[in-house]
Amino acid sequence: MTFPPAEHGWPTAEPGPTPPAGCPAHTATGADGATRLYGAAAATDPMGLYEKLRATHGPVAPVLLDGDVRAWLVLGYLENRDVASRPTQFSRDPRVWHGWTSGEIDPATSPLVPMIGWRPDCVCADGEEHQRLRGAVTAGLSQFDHRGIRRHIARFAHQLIDTFCQSGEAELVGQFTEHLPMLTLTHLLGMSEESGPGLVHAARDLFKATETSLASNAYVLESLEQLVVAKRARPGHDIASALMAHPANLTDEEVVHHLRLILLAGYETTANLMSNVLRMVVTDPRFRGSLAGGQMTLPEAVEQVLWDEPPLMVCPGRWAKGDTVLGGQQIKTGDMLLLGLAAGNVDQAIRPDPSTPVHHNRAHLSFSAGTHECPGQDIGRIIADSGIDILLTRLPDITLAVPEDRLTWRSSTWARHLTALPVNFAARPPQAKDAPAPLPVPPARSNGMPSAPLRPANSPATVPAPERRPEPRVPWWTRLGHLLRRR
Repeated sequence: MTFPPAEHGWPTAEPGPTPPAGCPAHTATGADGATRLYGAAAATDPMGLYEKLRATHGPVAPVLLDGDVRAWLVLGYLENRDVASRPTQFSRDPRVWHGWTSGEIDPATSPLVPMIGWRPDCVCADGEEHQRLRGAVTAGLSQFDHRGIRRHIARFAHQLIDTFCQSGEAELVGQFTEHLPMLTLTHLLGMSEESGPGLVHAARDLFKATETSLASNAYVLESLEQLVVAKRARPGHDIASALMAHPANLTDEEVVHHLRLILLAGYETTANLMSNVLRMVVTDPRFRGSLAGGQMTLPEAVEQVLWDEPPLMVCPGRWAKGDTVLGGQQIKTGDMLLLGLAAGNVDQAIRPDPSTPVHHNRAHLSFSAGTHECPGQDIGRIIADSGIDILLTRLPDITLAVPEDRLTWRSSTWARHLTALPVNFAARPPQAKDAPAPLPVPPARSNGMPSAPLRPANSPATVPAPERRPEPRVPWWTRLGHLLRRR
């Protein structure tokens, strides 16, 4: 059985004619009139849907997840920060949810379980337990020097670009933005590069909340369990080994689930972020011109996109530990709340004019907020900044290969990502970046006298050829500016 809608604060639908099966009004709402956050209606225009919900319900709206599971979607910027910053009122532990005992969900079959189910990780913990587990994660992520991470990103980025640079065309989502974050993250976790393609597919499927999401989740866990076994026998300089060696004494199960958390959260958000930034580069002349003209740096461009198109649109979840009022809605004990990151970022209460640039401001909600704010966000930024910079340095003349209105997205309750970004550019030869450049020969010791070249006895003196200095590297934004001025 399920709780009656009125018992948990949901508005009861007004009586009226039932729309015929298959019509948009029928598919967009449930039996009690709440709006569905899944299906075709939600996937077509999620940002438009959020604004309709805001206009109807205010900063907090009743919604339905897959299987018509009830939840509250927090739309207001201030309300999102309030929920994220009050763990005593809004728990991160999903076992608080009344849906597990009400029969509202089948844990064995629901595609929601990989996203809202309890796991032994810091995301599902509060208080001291959260501090213990998050401390291990933070230590594992902070052990890496950012310059070292950039070197690995550069190697992977050049490898990927080398696979298509000679053709003069590429599909950047499938050939670049989906693979660079996974290659980097699997390396940091201590996994082999060969594991990347399978994990890319599983991670994308898991976030889509389809009937195969449970199997994809099992595949990810199995891969990480094998990694933990291998690192127990032979630890290295990686996140898996750091988690196992941390004084918090994580169990193998806890290590596996934290590796899953880092892999999935880091991959999905970074891949989407890179795709969104590159789409703006090839579709928005003002955005591209600001980059080329120096009015906006690449890191600032990333922050602007984080405001306008968060890579994770809805973040699960919080659960009410007691009755309360939020945004004018009566929230009952055990209710599920979802952080509407994308909706909060465009709330007119803090952004009355969405066209005003905010690239200098990091106060967005794209990495959540409060004690559970994403601990790996800096690594995500590094992957996006470095990867995009290398791509635009090597291919500064990329242009969109299809009309902009032919670009398509795939949306789920949690995220919206570009399915393809086909581009054209002038073909270029590959650049081998696998091996480091040899160190220069050290200069000969000087005794204060000008040195002469060594030559055999009785050989004629020769004048050494003047040394050819390498040409200075022209930044990609300068090259892009030259290209734009030619047109």
